[in-house]
Amino acid sequence: MSSYRRKSLLIVLIGAFMAGCLARVSLRALSYPRTRTDSVVDDYHGTKVADPYRWLENAESRETRRWVLEQNRLTFRLLRAIPARDKIKTRLTELLNYPRYSVPHKESSRYFFTKNDGLQNQSVLYMQTRLDGEPKIILDPNSLSKDGTVALTNQVPSKDGTLLAYGLSSRGSDRQEIRIRRVDGGQDHDEVIKWCKFAGIAWKADNQGFFYDRFPEPGTVPKEDESNYSRVYWHRLGTSQSDDRLIYERPDDKELGLHPIVTEDGKYLVLYVYRGTEPKNRIYYREAESDSPFVRLLDKADARYDFIGNVGPVFYFQTDLDAPRGRVIAIDTRRPDRESWREILPQQNDVISFVTMVNHQLVVAWMHDVYHQLKIYNLDGTFVREIELPALGSISGLSGKPQDTEMFFAYTSFLFPTNIYRYDFQAERLSLFRRAEIAFDPSPYETRQVFYHSKDGARIPMFITHKKGLKLNGDNPTLLYGYGGFNAEITPHFSVPVVVWLEHGGVYAVANIRGGGEYGEAWHQAAVRERRQSAFDDFLAAAQWLVENKYTRPSRLAIQGQSNGGLLVAACMVQRPDFFGAVLCQVPVTDMLRYHKFTVGRYWVPEFGNAEASADQFKTLHAYSPLHNVRAGVNYPPILVTTADTDDRVVPSHGRKFVAALQRAGGKNPVLLRTDIRAGHGFGKPMSKIIEEQSDIYGFLFETLGVADSVRSLQSRQ
Repeated sequence: MSSYRRKSLLIVLIGAFMAGCLARVSLRALSYPRTRTDSVVDDYHGTKVADPYRWLENAESRETRRWVLEQNRLTFRLLRAIPARDKIKTRLTELLNYPRYSVPHKESSRYFFTKNDGLQNQSVLYMQTRLDGEPKIILDPNSLSKDGTVALTNQVPSKDGTLLAYGLSSRGSDRQEIRIRRVDGGQDHDEVIKWCKFAGIAWKADNQGFFYDRFPEPGTVPKEDESNYSRVYWHRLGTSQSDDRLIYERPDDKELGLHPIVTEDGKYLVLYVYRGTEPKNRIYYREAESDSPFVRLLDKADARYDFIGNVGPVFYFQTDLDAPRGRVIAIDTRRPDRESWREILPQQNDVISFVTMVNHQLVVAWMHDVYHQLKIYNLDGTFVREIELPALGSISGLSGKPQDTEMFFAYTSFLFPTNIYRYDFQAERLSLFRRAEIAFDPSPYETRQVFYHSKDGARIPMFITHKKGLKLNGDNPTLLYGYGGFNAEITPHFSVPVVVWLEHGGVYAVANIRGGGEYGEAWHQAAVRERRQSAFDDFLAAAQWLVENKYTRPSRLAIQGQSNGGLLVAACMVQRPDFFGAVLCQVPVTDMLRYHKFTVGRYWVPEFGNAEASADQFKTLHAYSPLHNVRAGVNYPPILVTTADTDDRVVPSHGRKFVAALQRAGGKNPVLLRTDIRAGHGFGKPMSKIIEEQSDIYGFLFETLGVADSVRSLQSRQ
C-alpha cells in the first residue's frame, strides 16, 4: 500500500447578542439545561475517579436524547440570533458555488473522477474514455437520499474499467455497504457486501471478483469486539456474500487489521497487516491465483512498510526502518533475508511524504518544512528530474500506474483552491488540467512561514495567512488551528470558511506541532503516550508567539481543532483558560480514561496509552484529560463544542460529558454544545449541513472576538 493510500486508510470540516459582549453581558444570565450527576466512581490502580456524567454515554436513553435536544434548542436559538450569521452564510454559499473535481483515476483506457457542480450535497462519479471526451455519469449519490446523507465512500473500478465496486455510507457512519455496478449499462448486481469499515477492495485481473476485508456480523461477537477480528474474503461476482470464501484471519490476535492489495501485474495478493494506528505494520503475500499459505515477508512489526509496487518478484517499499524521515528499499522475495535488501533511496534531510510508481519510475513527494516538492527517480534510485510546482502548497490524490506515461495530482495552498495537474512523462511537461474557478481574489493576501520555540526549546513551524499590510498592533482577531497527532502532517490547505475569516480582517495561523508527521516518525513519537504534553506545550507556545509578536492579544485569539485536534484545544483551554478569547472544539476526544471502550477507540491505544493498563499510563492520561481537569469556579473562555449523533469514530459522549462539566463549573462565558443530526465524524457530510454548521461556527467566532462589528459596518455601508 502506498503511503498516500495508507493515510487515506488510517484525515473534517469545520435573543440577539451584542457585538463584543457575548461573554460579558448576554450570557451571564444564561440558563443551561438541567444536568443530573451520578455517584459513579472508578478505581484506577488505587486512585478513585468520579464520573458523574456516565449516563450521557447511553445515546439511546430517553434522558440523554432529551438532554441533547434541550442543549440544541439553546445553542441554535443563540447562534441563529447572531446578526452576522446570515451574512456569513450568504458569503459561504457564494464561495462554495464553484465546480470541484477529484484527481482522475485511470483504469485501462477509462478515466474515473468525481465532480461537484458547486452546491450539490454529494459529488457525482463520472467516467470518460478520452481526456477530451464527454463525461458520463456512473453514480449520483444525491439520488439515494432526500437529505443528502448517503455518501459514496469508496470507488474501485476493475482492472479494465468495466466494473465498479463502490461503498455507500449513511448518516456519516464509518460503516459502509459495498455494491457492484456495470459501468457501461449502469445496472447493479444483486449482491450487497455488509459489515465493512475502512474496507480495501482488490479486483483480480480476470474480473471474476475481488478480495475485501470486513469485520464480524453484529451479534456474532461481543459488542466491544465488533471492530476486532478483521478478515479478508474473496467475493465472486454474481454470488451472495454468504458464499464468500474466507482468505485470511488472525483469531489468535483479534486486534490486527487486514487490508488486501492486488499488485498491478495481477500476480500477487499482498496483505497490509496493522494494529490500530500503530505506525509499525507487517506485510504478507502469496500469488493471487494460489491457495497456498501466505508468506510472512515482514512480520516483526519493527517499522512502517508501505508497499509501492513490484517488478516481478521484487517488491518496493517506503519504510522508516532505521530512517525516521523515510527511505525506499527493494526486497527480492526469492531472497528475502535482510542482508539481501537493496536501498534505493536513502534517508535525506527532507521527509518522504509518499511514493508511487508511474512510467516504470518512482515519483516521490518530499516534504520540505511542511510543503511539498515532487521529484522523479529511476527504479535504481538515480535522480531524473524535479517537477516545479506553483507556489508553496500541498500535493494530494496523485494517481498513475507503472505502465502509464501520464499522472495526475491535486495541488492547493492556503490562498489557492485545489487545481488538478497532469504530467506527461514523454514530453516532460506539467500542465493545468482542471482550474478551480472561485469568486475569490487571493492577491490582497499573503502567507508566510515562521519558526518559534516551544517550552523545551524545540523549533516549531507555523504558517500565518492574512491581508497584506497587516498592522502588528496586537489587536487583530486571530484563529489558531492545530492537530498534532497520529503522524498526520497539516500541510497548506484551502478552506472557504477561512476565506470568509480573512475577508473580514482575520489572521489564520496553523501550528505544525509535534505528534504530527511534518518531520517524520521522530516528530510523531515526540508527542505520543507519556510525551503527549509536548503537543500541548507546542500549541500554547504558538499562541504565546502570536501575542508577543503583536499579531493579537488573548481576548482576540481563538483556537480550533477537530477530532484529535479537538482534544488539543480542549486540553490547552483547561490548562490556560486565561489565554483565549474563544474555543472551537469539534468532534473532540475529551475522556482519556474511557475513550478506548467505544467504537474504534481501541485503535488509538498506541497513540495515547490505556489508563487501565498501568498506573503510569493512568497518571499520564489523567493529568491532561480535558474532562477530568475542569475546575469549578474557573472562568473558561467562550467555547462551542460540535459533535454528531451518529459519529461512530469519536462517540458524541465525549462532547456531551465535557460540556456538562464546563457548564457545571459556573463560569460567566458561554458553553454551547451543537449536535448535528444524521451526521457522523465529518466524512461524507452533505453540503447543506456543511454550510449550516460552518455558518454557526464562524458566527460564534465573529461574535465572541468582535469581528461581527466589521460585518455590521459593511451592512450599514450597503
